[in-house]
Amino acid sequence: MKSAVETLNPTRVRLSIEVPFEELKDSLDAAYKKINQQVTVKGFRKGKIPARVIDQRFGRGAVLEEAVNDALPKFYTEAVNEAELNVLGQPEVDITDLKDGETLNFTAEVDIRPALEIPDYSGIEVEVDAVEVTEEDIDQSVEQLRERFASTSPVERAAEDGDVVTIDLEAKVGGEVLEDGIASGVSYTIGSGELLEGIDDAVKGLEAGGEATFASELKGGSAAGQEAEVTVKVTQVAARELPELDDEFAQLASEFDTLEELRADSRKRLENMKQYDQATQAQERVLDKLLELVEVPVPEKLLEDEINTRKHNLEHHQLGQMGLDLPKYLEIQGKTEEEFETETSEAAVKGIKTQFVLDELVKQEKLNVNQEELTEHLMRRAASSGMSPDQFAQAVVEGGQVPLLVGEVARGKALAIVVEAATVKDTNGEVIDLDDEDETAETVEAPETAEAATEETPAEEKTEG
Repeated sequence: MKSAVETLNPTRVRLSIEVPFEELKDSLDAAYKKINQQVTVKGFRKGKIPARVIDQRFGRGAVLEEAVNDALPKFYTEAVNEAELNVLGQPEVDITDLKDGETLNFTAEVDIRPALEIPDYSGIEVEVDAVEVTEEDIDQSVEQLRERFASTSPVERAAEDGDVVTIDLEAKVGGEVLEDGIASGVSYTIGSGELLEGIDDAVKGLEAGGEATFASELKGGSAAGQEAEVTVKVTQVAARELPELDDEFAQLASEFDTLEELRADSRKRLENMKQYDQATQAQERVLDKLLELVEVPVPEKLLEDEINTRKHNLEHHQLGQMGLDLPKYLEIQGKTEEEFETETSEAAVKGIKTQFVLDELVKQEKLNVNQEELTEHLMRRAASSGMSPDQFAQAVVEGGQVPLLVGEVARGKALAIVVEAATVKDTNGEVIDLDDEDETAETVEAPETAEAATEETPAEEKTEG
């Protein structure tokens, strides 16, 4: 076999491959054997039909087609390995010449990872928010805790903001009560925004036994997105009572004996949260600066696949779980379809560029991922997915996604190196020391499709009959 590589652009090549006919012998033998098992010829036992008879009865062309389809992936892979190409996705194969007994010539166009040069990144400087916890922040944190320990007691008066009402609901569309449009004994805090739009105005001013009717768009159920006539009946009004902010509350709501100790702990927790946010901000801004330094061509087909996958996941998974479609989502977000398309495209481009650049850094810095690092990352991903570590690990192994997780951890380590080399200052001009890799860059997830597309894949094109 002989092959030559023609560079079409920085992310695409054309392989021209010439295969002497004798190298097709194994595939020809396999083709005759396969056809033997599929056909019957009177006078011959199944599987024992001579090759010349198969040629006469079914045509030599059918045998050649089967043999070439069998051989293409092998010769394509050999050519890729010989040229040391880092291919992305499936090739587009074209049989240019097939002469029985002489040669097979074909071309394969395929996307490749672009060759990148990572310049000196030690001069990167970024600014992040300063870690500042105010008394107001602490007050708000303690107040949230206080809200969790609020009690309620029934009152004989009209409902007001902040009250907890027990209500019965009935929804009609087109004058007909929906099968799933009746609910009884629903507890609702007025002003929480957790139920239907318009319900706050409907129940405020009602006493126990009062009812009102209002129009609202249903968020879920069989008539999600439709305008409904909703009747709400208040069966109880209860006032919320917050506990006093004193040492007794601190003992009730925490392991601390005094309110002063509780507030000190709140300050510490808020500082830790803001330090984590600061580290994440530094990671994102350093990454943006790094991407500005490197020229990264993006394969068109890979970008198209990435955009389509992001849209699919949003529409059929995230929005589907919320009972929304894309138009409704865009309406809620206050975005036009053009703005959505632009944002999705920009995010896809950044995702692909990030993977290419950090993978090059992994290679340049000779970074490896050990079992402990992979296990820690798996535990974090399992927690964020809502699955147990064992369930998540099993799903990863069965889905062949272990290399994807390894790549995420390796890219996280690469970004941590860049962050460590960068100068990070807060808005007060103070230099921030981000030497904890777990804080700055645990992982960098792959784009939706780019990681899978980096796997070398065999040619699967078939010859024309």
